[in-house]
Amino acid sequence: MSDQGDIILYLERGGRLTAPDNAPPRYRAELLRIMASFVDSEMAGAAGFADMINAAPGIRERIDAARIVLEKLDHADRVLRLMGEFGVDAARYQNVHPWAARVSRNEDLGLSRRGGDMRLNVFHYPFAGWTDSVVMNVLMGEATVLQLGDLAECSYQPLADAFACILPREHQHTELGRAGLAKLAIGGDAARAEISRSIDYWWPRVAATFGGRSSARAELLRRFGLRRRANEELLSLWRARMNNIIGDALQSFSGRPN
Repeated sequence: MSDQGDIILYLERGGRLTAPDNAPPRYRAELLRIMASFVDSEMAGAAGFADMINAAPGIRERIDAARIVLEKLDHADRVLRLMGEFGVDAARYQNVHPWAARVSRNEDLGLSRRGGDMRLNVFHYPFAGWTDSVVMNVLMGEATVLQLGDLAECSYQPLADAFACILPREHQHTELGRAGLAKLAIGGDAARAEISRSIDYWWPRVAATFGGRSSARAELLRRFGLRRRANEELLSLWRARMNNIIGDALQSFSGRPN
């Protein structure tokens, strides 16, 4: 199947590619963009959580934070190796951006892409402390599980396989976050107020990782089989999950804004 039109028709009908050779130029570009965004987000996320290891209140929490850092870096390495098959210089890529760099806490990037690396905007914001990092891990962890669950069905089989292996670990990260959040919430009114402030801060920033409600690019990704579900559908699922999860942790939780 050498004709690009035939390949695109094959993808639209649910076909899958297994190597870079037959990937049409636009498909190749979009696939690399997905992989770069994931790698950069994992690298930046690991850098942020690394700073929180020593802020953890106990040894068990430090072990959990260190595990998340280790596994995020391993996830980045797995997908970066796939990018290398498309000609990306993986050795140079790892150090080309300042992964620990953050914007001001009060800055609001919205949906606009910040220059430099391809991390999701949520990973440009700094943590305000341990509780803040736990809250962010819970909110973003659930978003990651939903987004990777969709990408694990993508039409590029090696990437789908990689995400299928990564997804159980991301589930475990969310479980660690939820356990940590529940533990913090039993600390009394002051602790729950701090959690609530962090939720208010991270909620819109994590919601923005799902992208706009509709876009030509989103439609193209679904046409190529690189995405299955619409941004709005995934966002709606995330909101429902988070209301339940945070409600269980705080018990007095009554819902967050859209």
